[in-house]
Formats: sequence, structure tokens, C-alpha cells
Amino acid sequence: QVQLEESGGGLVQAGGSLRLACAASTSTFTINGMGWSRRAPGKQRELVGTISRSGTTNYTDSVKGRFTISRDNAKNTVYLQMNSLKSEDTAVYYCNANARSAGFPFKSYDFWGQGTQVTVSS
Repeated sequence: QVQLEESGGGLVQAGGSLRLACAASTSTFTINGMGWSRRAPGKQRELVGTISRSGTTNYTDSVKGRFTISRDNAKNTVYLQMNSLKSEDTAVYYCNANARSAGFPFKSYDFWGQGTQVTVSS
């Protein structure tokens, strides 16, 4: 299994910055793609962005130019740097990882963290 633990959420004023981290723990899986999603109050979960193992990133339009996803493969950790935060960024942020089992059946699975609250006050 893969355990994902997010950290770094909190309360910030509009225009401010926060950095989220998500550490993956596993001894039987290889972590491939990782990413961040969010769920705002009363809305469906939305993909924020993804990062491949080689570092290629993709972002949803609403965060382009403000959010940056990075990762440290040696630590199995993904980061979300959020700048110029807006009230509409208020949400629970979840990290996810696509991981492949090191043994039979050598299949890939998606794992999710518990989420961390980000609140942006206007």
C-alpha cells in the first residue's frame, strides 16, 4: 500500500502564499505520477495539477501562473506552491499518487491523501 500525508494547509489572506507538501510512504510500490486536487465547499473535486516522475507538469487554467507543483523523487514527496491566493482557492486540497506494485500483479493503482484545509480570507 501507499500512505499519503499532506501538510502545510492553513489560513492565509488573499494575495498571500502557502506551500503544501505530501509525503508518500511505501515499501512495495513505485511512485509514478503525482498530483493535487481540491474540493471547494459545495463543489465537486477539481484537478489542480499533475507532475510526472520526470517532472513534467500540467495545471488547470484557474491556477496557471500562480501555482507550481514540484517533487523530490528521493523523498517520494510532492509539493504545491500557491502564490497570489484568492478566496476562490479556499478548499480541501488532496494529493494523489499513481503507483505500480513492485511484485505480482505489477499493476498500477491510484492512492489519495486525507486532505488539508486551505482557507483564503478576503
